[in-house]
Parts: sequence; structure tokens; C-alpha cells
Amino acid sequence: MDNAQSGTNMGLITAIVAVATLGGFLFGFDSGVINGTVDGLRLAFNSDDVGTGFNVASMLLGCAVGAFFAGRMADVIGRKKTLLIAAVCFIVSAYGSGIAGSSTEFVVYRIIGGLAVGAASVLAPVYISEVTPAHLRGRLSSIQQVMIIIGLTVAFLSNYLLAEFAGSSIQEFWLGFEAWRWMFWIELVPATIFLVALLFIPESPRYLVSRSRGGDAHGVLERLFGTDFAQRKVSEIEASLASDHRPRLSDLVNKTTGKIRPIVWTGIGLAVFQQLVGINVVFYYGAVLWQAVGFSESDALKINILSGAISIGAVMLAILLIDRIGRKPLLLIGSIGMAITLTVMAVSFMSGELVDGKLSLSDDAGLAALVAANLYVAFFNFSWGPVMWVMLGEMFPNQIRGSGLAVSGFAQWIANFGITMTFPIMLASIGLTGAYGFYAASAAISVIFVWMLVRETKGIELEDMQG
Repeated sequence: MDNAQSGTNMGLITAIVAVATLGGFLFGFDSGVINGTVDGLRLAFNSDDVGTGFNVASMLLGCAVGAFFAGRMADVIGRKKTLLIAAVCFIVSAYGSGIAGSSTEFVVYRIIGGLAVGAASVLAPVYISEVTPAHLRGRLSSIQQVMIIIGLTVAFLSNYLLAEFAGSSIQEFWLGFEAWRWMFWIELVPATIFLVALLFIPESPRYLVSRSRGGDAHGVLERLFGTDFAQRKVSEIEASLASDHRPRLSDLVNKTTGKIRPIVWTGIGLAVFQQLVGINVVFYYGAVLWQAVGFSESDALKINILSGAISIGAVMLAILLIDRIGRKPLLLIGSIGMAITLTVMAVSFMSGELVDGKLSLSDDAGLAALVAANLYVAFFNFSWGPVMWVMLGEMFPNQIRGSGLAVSGFAQWIANFGITMTFPIMLASIGLTGAYGFYAASAAISVIFVWMLVRETKGIELEDMQG
């Protein structure tokens, strides 16, 4: 940063980032906890493949709605209040999902959780980007992905431990409830911490300016960056919002051409391609996947923990590089790496044989699939995992940031729902080879998309974003 920002309060900024990214932790935990409960859900609710797929994917419908309306709510009532509502939804969903006595009841509570996940997924990155220095924005925003992966890994670990202590996920563990129910209830602890911690962080200064509260915005910026910088930044934000109306959804349409702005299509493309590469099949169905190729439930849950640890390492590497080499190079490296590793997985599964209804792989093919799967996860979390959320939080001009996030987040979760819902059907029809062949093709196409349509945002102030 320049000398005008020498008063930057990194302690306060770090605390704000830590609180905001608790939403990412819960995003990851809520997404990953379902991984170990599939057998319990199938038995408890007597569901077939389609029913099980909907039980798993139901949260994603809430995510789509939450992501869409959170962006608009954040422009109306503020980033902080919207995150507080999300925290309450996390708590309600965690309790209700574990106590549910029917598939319908379970789906309702998971959709409530989805509202929270969707809101956290779009608001935490934009909130962080609006309170951090430009030269550190990518690095600090990427912590969101670290927390998502830590949340996933903690969910995988708690699922494994609960299943081990109980004997399996469908056995009774404590107070007469099955282990899979306790897998959901563990989330009550971080969700409550998130709710309380949110009470102590300030509102986004860019939101405050958009609501004609320049004095409050100046106070927040002064605490973050010092007096001199605060005054200048308030003026810059006001200039970037220089229009005769507050942010609204219709701003996504270019008033001159009558067409949706190109930057919006780029945001939607980034959001959708992140899902078309199939990463959430690993997150949601990892245990089922590895059991399908011959691993025991215990070994499958251990593999999930390994994937989580590798993911954390990959995201940490991305954090070191994102503000040095930029966002676009990381996306290109990730797309190429995922295309290759997904192809290796598809070919490995092709060589297997069905034994008693399950796919059996040779030792070499099994090892190749396992190594490729973990490299695939590493490539994703080195690139599309953190970078997509960073870019969505910073690429839109101030006037359309909330609306752009709403539309892009909605598209991301609809794509997530489609991929998650169709995996059990694809597994039963075209098999693992066909499913992973589709994901590999999507990764290859994403290379072209990034090369042609994605613009670098490294080091650019939010007030200078064009679109």
C-alpha cells in the first residue's frame, strides 16, 4: 500500500476476516457432513437412488435461493445483518437435520441450511474484499476457501470418529440416536460461535456509503486504515457510486444496448464451470464413491480426511501466489490439471469389472484412481476453489456488486444442485467412467473460457473495476 495507508490496522482487519470466514467454515462443514450420512439417510427414510440424491442435493436448492437473495439483502439491510440471519439458519438447520423423522422434514431443514450456506458463500468474500487493502485482497479473500476446506475436513473427521465409536454411521451412538444424526448436531458449536462473533464486527464501509451514511463509513475506515486514508476512500466510493439511485438488480442490464453486461456473463460462467468439473461429487459422495470401487466405509472416510488435508495445502499455496502471479494464471493451471486428472480417473474406472454389483479395480488401476483423485482435488483447491470466490467478490463495479453476486451465486448453486442430483443417476446408468468423462470435458472447456473471457483483477482497487 502507499504511504497514505501506513495507518492500516492489520489486527482489526485480521479479526474481521477471521469472523467472516467462519461462514466459510460452516459452508464447508454443512456441505461435507452429508458425506458420511448417506447410508443413514437411505435406511432411516427408506429412499431409493433418486430419493437419496434429492436428500443430499436438497440443501443446494436453499443455497441457490440464499445466494440470490443474500446479494440483494446485503444491499438493503447490510452485509453484517444478512450474515447474522445466515448464522441463525445454520443453527436451526443443524438441529433439525439431526432430529428429522421423515425425508420431507429432513429436506426442509436442509433447505434452511442451504439458505445460510448460499448467503455465506457470496457475502463472506465480498465483505472481506470491502474491508481489506487492495494488495492483500486476494490473499485475505482466499482464506475463505481455506476455511471451507477446513470445515469440510473437520466434518469428514468428525464423521469418521462418530462412525468408529458407534460401529458404523447407522448404529446408535448416544442418548439412543444414531451416529449419523450426531454428525449434524456437531455443527451447532461452530454455528453458535459464528452468531456471537458477528455481533462484534463493523458493517462494510462501501455499504454504508451506498446508504448515504458517509459519516459511519468514515468511522469504520478510520479504524481500519487511519484518518487520512478514510477521508480519501469515502470520496472515492461516493464517486464510484455516482448515479441517481441505489444499487438494484436492473443495473445488470446496459441501459444503452439493453443487453446484460458482459461482466455478468463472465461471473455466471466462472460460477457454473466451478461446479461442472464435478468437485462436489467428491465432497458429497466421497464415501459412496470409494466404497463403489471396493474400499470399506472406514477406509473411504479416511480417504476423505486425506483429501481434506491435501486441499488445505493446495489452498495455502494459492494464497501465497494469488497476489503475485494473479487470478487468471491460477485458473488456467487448475483447469488443465483437472482435465488431465479427471481423464486418468475415467480411464481407471473403465478398466474395472463388476463383482457382486460393485466396481472392482486392479491394484494398479485403483492406485492410479486414488492418486489422480487427490491430485484433482489439489488442482481444484489451488485454483477454482479459492479464485472463483475471490473474483466474484471483487470483479463487479460497486454499483452492481450485490446484484452481480446474487445472479452469479444463484447460477453456481443451481449448477451444484444439477451435478449433485444427477451423480447417483449417472452412476447407475453410464457408470463412473461416463460421469468422470463428462467432468473432464467440462474442465477442458473451462480452459478456453478463462483464456478468452476472464480479465485479471490483481491489484485493482474495487472503485476502479469496470464492467
